[in-house]
Amino acid sequence: MSANRPTEGSEADYRRSELLSCLSRSPYQPSVQMGRLVTLASFSCRIPETFLADQLAQNVRAETGQRVLLVHIVMSDAGVPLRSWTVHQTSWSEHFAFAEYVQQTAGGAERLCVRVSDEPLQRNYLASFIGHCARHFRFVILHLDSEIPARLLTEGIIRSDLAWALLDPNADSTARFSRLAATIRDENPATSVTLMPVACFDEDSVEPGLLAQLSRDIGTRVHAQVRGARRASAGGASESFGRDVRRLAREAGRCRVGLALSAGAAKGLAHVGVFQVLEENGIEVDLVAGTSMGAYVGTLWASGHPASFLVEKALELERPGNMWSLIDPVFPPRQGFMRGLGVKQRLMRSIGSVHFEELPRAFRAVATNLETLERCVFSSGEVARAVHASCAIPGACVPVEIDGEQYIDGGVSDPVPVDVLREAGIEKIIAVNVIPTPAVLRCSRERQRELADGASARISPLRYLNQQLNYFADGNILDVIQRSILGAQIRNAEEACRSADVVLRPVACDASWHDFKSASRYVALGRRVATEQLAAILALTRRPPTLQTDEPHVLSHTVAAAA
Repeated sequence: MSANRPTEGSEADYRRSELLSCLSRSPYQPSVQMGRLVTLASFSCRIPETFLADQLAQNVRAETGQRVLLVHIVMSDAGVPLRSWTVHQTSWSEHFAFAEYVQQTAGGAERLCVRVSDEPLQRNYLASFIGHCARHFRFVILHLDSEIPARLLTEGIIRSDLAWALLDPNADSTARFSRLAATIRDENPATSVTLMPVACFDEDSVEPGLLAQLSRDIGTRVHAQVRGARRASAGGASESFGRDVRRLAREAGRCRVGLALSAGAAKGLAHVGVFQVLEENGIEVDLVAGTSMGAYVGTLWASGHPASFLVEKALELERPGNMWSLIDPVFPPRQGFMRGLGVKQRLMRSIGSVHFEELPRAFRAVATNLETLERCVFSSGEVARAVHASCAIPGACVPVEIDGEQYIDGGVSDPVPVDVLREAGIEKIIAVNVIPTPAVLRCSRERQRELADGASARISPLRYLNQQLNYFADGNILDVIQRSILGAQIRNAEEACRSADVVLRPVACDASWHDFKSASRYVALGRRVATEQLAAILALTRRPPTLQTDEPHVLSHTVAAAA
């Protein structure tokens, strides 16, 4: 060995200083921001990871219309060796260094295969190469093969804007994930990147409780799921796979769609009509957040039931006696007149004891902590229990206890949960607000007076008895409580809607909060309003036109990201 050859450590330092020096001398001065780097790290050889990465890249291309580079980092003999990057990294230019090795996919994304080895300097090469890719493409999907060394996995992950771990729910896969996640936390305490687990399943349906168990095994919540991956990779039809990958693609492309469903008791059945219009027009929603009645119907939709099923359930409430079967009175009514268990049991007949992470569509339920009056967003645990708490109308229902805390209706603290979606990172938000404004309430009051003036002044015996004995009758205690809460909700609801991109207002002047016998009317109202606003919804959710350019879109870099 030559005496002038640097040691491994000094060679790494030399390469870094050489790169920084070259960058400082480069005549090219960047002016725009880096591209978005999304990493897929596989933790099981049973997952069709290459196929999945390819489908993700193509869907990001379709959803965003931007240039997408898919980089496969593998240990096999295929592809250009990463070590050859040392020849290119000292000659930065406006052109992508490995352009001659890039292949065009059928879906419009561009693909590059890079092979790595066990030598220690590979980590340094990978770091600078990633920076170069992000400088030239708007989106870079970095697929890290399950066989590559842990140090390269770590390097790719900590350089990412978004990092997903592909897990096969078995002991070996989960153990590898847990070890690497702990290594990243210990060795890179300053990193802001979180390695988020994505569970991959062979079949379209997932055994109940499996995702909840997987979350317990790895010590963190499963971020997403991809169902039917192996079947799809073999050429079989899998609607679940397509939907799941498109949702991941929208998250990678920062164009996810969220639906905020307001409180409103019986009036909240208008949400069902909105679901009908969304389904009929192929509009996919990535996250649903619901409060009170919005949480109830939102759960049914998020669990995979179509809008037609929800319409059937709504119409059942119009049949005589069905509503009475939901009332479970409390004696004495110290904290409320009903326990609300009838409502919870009715919901569980449709969704069972499913947990949040098991829902086909991501969902959040909003309730209010009775002691602190703070908003509480449920995103884990049993769904029916959280929805029960979200629907616990003050005065009418007994507060619901969960993990030692008591909760009441989410409409008290957050009647239209737009902020819940924003805090979850959702970029495009549709709000459905059935809460009336003061103008609508004045209209309703004037109409009631007109009807009263045209009717007989004599009060019928039945009407008199109803007014005296029915606590739900207009003007009685529960109605007074609900109207008092409504006064606070109006301002909060209007403030929340200002943050939404599209707002639907299926509000009726003569609607009553307990008027479930008019379910079909509210469903039709929601459908009509959503149809009227369909152009705005489509403009928000429509895929952009795909860029038609032959050269990679050049983006800027920073020395820190490239070195």
